[in-house]
Amino acid sequence: MWATFAVFGLNGLVFASWAARIPSASSVLGLGSGETGALLLAAAAGSVIALPLAGGISGRVGVANTVRIGGVVSALAAVTIAGGLTTTSVSLTAIGLFLFGVGVALWDVAQNIEGADVEHRLRRTIMPKFHAAFSGGAFVGAMVGAGLSHLDVDLSYHLLGVAAVVLVVSLWVPRYFLPDISHADAYPDTPQPSRFAAWLEPRTLLIGLVVLGAALTEGAANDWVAKATVDGLGASEATGALIFGVFVAAMTLFRFVGGGLIDRYGRVRVLQISLGSSLVGLIIFVFAPTVPLAGVGAVLWGAGAALGFPMGMSAAADEPRHAAARVSVVSTIGYLAFLAGPPLLGFLGDVVGIRNALLVVGVAVLASFLVAPAAAERRTDADPLGTPVPQKLDQPGPL
Repeated sequence: MWATFAVFGLNGLVFASWAARIPSASSVLGLGSGETGALLLAAAAGSVIALPLAGGISGRVGVANTVRIGGVVSALAAVTIAGGLTTTSVSLTAIGLFLFGVGVALWDVAQNIEGADVEHRLRRTIMPKFHAAFSGGAFVGAMVGAGLSHLDVDLSYHLLGVAAVVLVVSLWVPRYFLPDISHADAYPDTPQPSRFAAWLEPRTLLIGLVVLGAALTEGAANDWVAKATVDGLGASEATGALIFGVFVAAMTLFRFVGGGLIDRYGRVRVLQISLGSSLVGLIIFVFAPTVPLAGVGAVLWGAGAALGFPMGMSAAADEPRHAAARVSVVSTIGYLAFLAGPPLLGFLGDVVGIRNALLVVGVAVLASFLVAPAAAERRTDADPLGTPVPQKLDQPGPL
């Protein structure tokens, strides 16, 4: 199980290492909010291509190998982005971000499939803690980014260091994942569901809508909190990275405690309270006249954004026979919103300012609130894998 925590944490560190220093990259390349948004769409394009394929790739080569592939591509992306910034080449940076989108997409879907499998076998809510590991890694990445920005360390050197860590850890840690168990082995007497059948299921799509709002509010914060603090409040880049770190810290804390709250009060109630907090925090952040008040908004925003995505993954995996396909669908919807939505805010930011543009996210959060009952727990199929097997969770699997 520690291996699942590790890959989630490393994934968060990789993402935040870039997100916390977007203002630095914009400055190096001489880009405004709209131009930065256009550049970030390169990552979204990579994800759009890779996300629908990630579930099938995981089924074909295994979850562990899919994480390895995602890690290698992400490391290559970091090196390419570093080269683009060193040469002030927008096109090379865009290529690197495209690769980044591909690598992160493969990695994210695979780690969520693995997390859902572990949660299912343990028979308790643990997915929020895996996402807390992502947030914890993101917090470390944000704080490292803030420190290096304050010390005026070149972003290219920062990214090269991240690439080295990603390459080593992503190749080694997945050997400790659970062994892959195919649908045919687990359910020998039932027909194998079509790979695309889950895309036609109303409940799965509604869960996807819940995750879309949660992912968009998290992704918008990742991409724009630092820059919105700098541009909207005249703060330094280090302060912007610090406010982003505050957001991530609040998210991490509530993901660690969220499993108990969900088991006690139920998914729907906790989900609706979370989404409400996210909306209030977002509004406070947008209209805050001072950095401290913006920090308060970031805390509420981060706390509210904490549980939507992991609860969606758990809801998609309620019925084990269909878990992999449904987790893949919901992950695809969520990560498309997470990666593609925020860059589009950059274009709107050129017209109304990036802080005001963030209000659009509130519409998606409200939609998620309204369809939250779709995430209510439902287990209807027999479960041959239902016996907890904690003694197997930390044993290495085949390379």
